[in-house]
Amino acid sequence: MRILYGIQGTGNGHISRARMLARHFSNSNIEVTYLLSGRSRDKFFDMDAFGDFICLRGLTFYSENGRVNYPKTAIKNNIFRFAADMLALDVSAYDLIISDFEPISAWAGKLRGVKVIGLGHQYAFGHNIPRAGANLIASNVMRFFAPASFPLGLHWHHFGNPILPPIIDTDIKRVGSTAKDAAIATNKKSIVIYLPFENQQSVQALVSPLKDFQFTIYSPELKDEDHGHIALRKTSLHGFKRDLESSQGVICNSGFELISECLYLGLPVLSKPQGGQMEQLSNAEALKTLAYATTTNQLDTLNIQQWLNNLSTPIILRFPDVAKRVVEWLSTGQQETASELSQTLWAQVEKTKEK
Repeated sequence: MRILYGIQGTGNGHISRARMLARHFSNSNIEVTYLLSGRSRDKFFDMDAFGDFICLRGLTFYSENGRVNYPKTAIKNNIFRFAADMLALDVSAYDLIISDFEPISAWAGKLRGVKVIGLGHQYAFGHNIPRAGANLIASNVMRFFAPASFPLGLHWHHFGNPILPPIIDTDIKRVGSTAKDAAIATNKKSIVIYLPFENQQSVQALVSPLKDFQFTIYSPELKDEDHGHIALRKTSLHGFKRDLESSQGVICNSGFELISECLYLGLPVLSKPQGGQMEQLSNAEALKTLAYATTTNQLDTLNIQQWLNNLSTPIILRFPDVAKRVVEWLSTGQQETASELSQTLWAQVEKTKEK
């Protein structure tokens, strides 16, 4: 079987999911070609899992100071280049296409009658799940941006729908058996911050007065520097994973993948959704509904301090290796329905609360 796997490259969460699938594809009878769009090739990092991948411009959203800038998004996206790349993409050699909200591969498959399996968080929005910030533009983006003939959405709960659990690296482990053990290993409680859509100088200013904690701030635009209790780090796969595993809490936007990893590790989360972005606003709403994290629409030093003073693990969700099961499902001809696959995987989720 030959598969074209399209991955939206504007967010690292899409790529993280794809790495887990690529690990299992490499041990299967499936030949996979990876296509990434939404970011220039030189902006990707740690891409060995995808071999000689195809990189196209695609479509992306532009943000400023924590909010989607829709006028800039409209101006900077080149719809003619997108159409040309989509029409030039030859999908005739593939048995099916997987799209993690990647529009070029999804539209090429749709127009040429190739089955497109939509595998990603955004495809959960085709079901009745918690929503916030919905408007005509956002709803149509979710519907038409990367259409799939067989959508398989991912979420932190199924909400009574054929939605799959998150795809994460199930090898990640918390340093120490409990948050207390992890804290003993350091002089200060270590907090990871990942707010790539925010102004990074403003993020540093927010936590500068909170000297009882050690903050590690990650962002693609930063350089590796240490400033007392604040460490600045350029986004990287292994460094971020190491710091996440040894942290006692995470401050982040309301992206899906990182919070999924935090739930798996049992890490407390303070989450601020990206303004004007329906997916993140809806994720924050789901976190509140499920009582899985603390959410806020505005970060300031006071609410960060209050959250830090009450660090606790709301829930631990031990997700199964969803990537492995999906690759097995693909290898055996997709005989199970989405509902059957969903029920099988959710039956393996272990939900506990750390005491």
